[in-house]
Amino acid sequence: MANADCVVIQGSNMAECHPVAYQWVTEAKARGAKIIHIDPRFTRTSAVADKHVPIRVGSDIVLLGALIRHVLETGSYFEEYVRAYTNAATLVDESFQDTEELDGIFSGYDPETGTYDMTSWGYDSAAGDDHVEQSSEREGDEHGSSRKERSAGDEHGSGGPSLEHAEVERDDTMQHPRCVLQVLRRHYARYTPELVERTCGISADDFAYLANALTENSGRERTSCFAYAVGWTQHSLGAQYIRTAAILQLLLGNIGRPGGGIMALRGHASIQGSTDIPTLFNLLPGYLPMPWAGRHDDFDDYIASIASPRQKGYWVNADAYAVNLLKAWWGDAATEDNDWAFAYLPRIDGNHNTYATTMGMIDGTVEGYFLLGQNPAVGASHGRLQRAGMSNLKWLVVRDLNLIESATFWKDGPEIATGEMKTEDIGTEVFFLPPASHAEKSGTFTQTQRLLQWREAAVAPPGECQSDLDFFYKLGLRLRERLAQSTDPRDRPLLDLTWDYAVDEHGEIEADAVLQEINGRFLTGEKAGQMLPMYSSMKADGSTSGGCWIYCGVYADGVNQANRRKPDAEQNWVSAEWGWAWPDNRRILYNRASADLDGKPWSERKAYVWWDEEAGRWTGHDRPDFPLTTPPSYRPPKGTAGIEGLAGDDPFVMQADGKGWLYAPKGLLDGPMPTHYEPQESPVANPLYHQQRNPARFVYPRPDNPSAPSAGDPGSSVYPYVFTTYRLTEHHTAGGMSRWLPYLAELQPAFFCEVSPELAAERGLENGGWATIVSPRSAIEARVLVTERMRPLRIGEQTVHQIGLPYHWGQGGTGAVVTGDGANDLLGVTLDPNVAIQESKASTCDIRAGRRPTGPALRALVEDYLTRAGVTTTTGNVRRHVDAVPQASPTPEDDSGDSDGDGGRYDEGDAAAGSYPADPREDEDEA
Repeated sequence: MANADCVVIQGSNMAECHPVAYQWVTEAKARGAKIIHIDPRFTRTSAVADKHVPIRVGSDIVLLGALIRHVLETGSYFEEYVRAYTNAATLVDESFQDTEELDGIFSGYDPETGTYDMTSWGYDSAAGDDHVEQSSEREGDEHGSSRKERSAGDEHGSGGPSLEHAEVERDDTMQHPRCVLQVLRRHYARYTPELVERTCGISADDFAYLANALTENSGRERTSCFAYAVGWTQHSLGAQYIRTAAILQLLLGNIGRPGGGIMALRGHASIQGSTDIPTLFNLLPGYLPMPWAGRHDDFDDYIASIASPRQKGYWVNADAYAVNLLKAWWGDAATEDNDWAFAYLPRIDGNHNTYATTMGMIDGTVEGYFLLGQNPAVGASHGRLQRAGMSNLKWLVVRDLNLIESATFWKDGPEIATGEMKTEDIGTEVFFLPPASHAEKSGTFTQTQRLLQWREAAVAPPGECQSDLDFFYKLGLRLRERLAQSTDPRDRPLLDLTWDYAVDEHGEIEADAVLQEINGRFLTGEKAGQMLPMYSSMKADGSTSGGCWIYCGVYADGVNQANRRKPDAEQNWVSAEWGWAWPDNRRILYNRASADLDGKPWSERKAYVWWDEEAGRWTGHDRPDFPLTTPPSYRPPKGTAGIEGLAGDDPFVMQADGKGWLYAPKGLLDGPMPTHYEPQESPVANPLYHQQRNPARFVYPRPDNPSAPSAGDPGSSVYPYVFTTYRLTEHHTAGGMSRWLPYLAELQPAFFCEVSPELAAERGLENGGWATIVSPRSAIEARVLVTERMRPLRIGEQTVHQIGLPYHWGQGGTGAVVTGDGANDLLGVTLDPNVAIQESKASTCDIRAGRRPTGPALRALVEDYLTRAGVTTTTGNVRRHVDAVPQASPTPEDDSGDSDGDGGRYDEGDAAAGSYPADPREDEDEA
């Protein structure tokens, strides 16, 4: 980021929430970079940026899509980069239909399940198949419904989606109407500056400033960077927000180059690490998918679903990555004869995301729960639902530094005060086990740029507190001891685990020993026992082991590479000897793209890696992310796959075709290209289609999870305002590490809401006074901060007011210095289909002056609003809008209801007949 010429921070208050990382933005600015902050609020980041652009929450794809349109229409894209390094020239199958043709859905949509059959999204094949995906015997027949149930979008964090092969039709002139560049051009044709102004509330001048800043600072000589955080991810189409930025950055040639890319800012020291070696229900270490019951009955079926042996790149070696993981876990018990103990792995049979788990508690299918550094009573969406779930458990283990609200909800939670719950009726047995803090244990953090950094324990934990690592190690020992005499086959996976880690003089497991297991070892031959140097050393024959393939090399040469702290003055500016980055200590992924087709830097100013003709290998400031001896001129023989199948101009080595994807023929569950949908709750009608919301989103139509009506639906005026949640520097997430500390709590002593002077006048709110905020889920009270940092936005013919709510406070807990109502009590549960993340950045509410009621009257207030709005379980939860045309996606085989025999494709005759207006919102009555 320090090498960027322009930095766009969108979906993040980076200076306030990521102050250490913001150092690099400050360095970029000192070198002359433009810093632009796009955010609903004017924040500390806005104050130090060159430009603040206010935006309506939930409308980011319109803005980014309009930037894509601008780049394409003005010819501002980096043509040489785009033609060679992306799939812009690849032809899309002729059966594909866009949202522009089908009123807000792509071809293959099933309105009954809210999922897509992605067959028609595939490439046009040059291999004699109908198209790439359909030719696959492994994955092509899997419908989007089963992929959605296992949140399959999560699986591609390190390797791209599988293609059966990469032999595709191309038009290198990029003029064919079905080539990706032209498909993209048509898709974003309506994303004009005018649409931005009436949808995002961004003026034409501000849009022009942003477009010029990006295009002027991209290309051969210059690069621009995007940075985002949960302001982008926590939406019902959050994954597509990031995809839109990725498309824009590929068009501008800003991926794989210094000062380019898209930086995902993490809110904790090791959030990246907790997905690399995951705490997610559907992933194994290194983003290998969890096997699915009934589909992955044996190891070969499982591997075939991850990658085709005919595709390009390193992901074709997924069998080696999986075998090494199984060997690391089960050692000698994992053999070729038993499929490397693959049967020991559990199978998933549905979507077990955190919210589905909470609903399982309420429904009686989940009986016990571990909370480790989590406080769902405050920090998760729909706090009332979370507390209801925990009250129905048989047992709950809470490991935290303080008696947080999730440990004490049964005696002092908000529902105790309203009478909805009674302590004597709650049978949950709560075990509170204080852990060691991050300063009281050794180990690694994996931070936002994939950098593993070792830290030493500063002090010993007090009393009987123990690290999570030691806790689970000791728990494993006790379980194995209890099962030691068991002959039941179901106990073998636990008994056969390699559970022989080194311990220190106090009998505590050494984190260093675990890191060595994660790195992996040679198991046979002359190097037996030695650490693996890199992931390409992993074999699929059982001769090596390694607990996470992307971390292989962190212990190369028997040295803890994460523990390196060589000063920057003693090495080059990439600082490769400070910590260790996955994979293989590369600091910029896909850095082959930093050189041109001949292997020369696009410019000396942005030189990063390049081809050394004399040495016959790639070299540079960083470790090249490309086969070291593959020259730029290399073109593989037809049918060559894997690493050898990568051509010299295929820089995206984890993608199945070696290219950056402007268009995703598979992998995303809600469309091959991002398109704008409104949030689950929105006062604004979708200006593009009748389809208001993401048709593939997860909805939970339950009486305990109501949604507000939207955009002109009956009752929408009951919840007329938009609220968004955010975090503060002075508090840490749900407050467990900050509200118990006087010197932090006094800096932000009370829960508050930010409102504009105009909204304050409209609703009679006074600065420093009280306000009650009501959503369909709950009502909370907050101190009022009247500030011009919140601006009303003119959206079409209406004014949209937005309310800002920090989410760090909670009611209950023992010993907290400050308490207050929890902002997340207002939120409902609607999820992105790819990653099952909640929509907590855009919801609707009412705000009124004065304090909320207490006792049963509080619930009565919420119910009164629900009654007045006419809310039912179906409100907001119909996936396909009833006025949309067509309701389902017709195919050549099923064109029922298609009177003109065109397969349901939109044409000018349809518009003339009035069945599908070009802008479905131009007729207000119809809207």
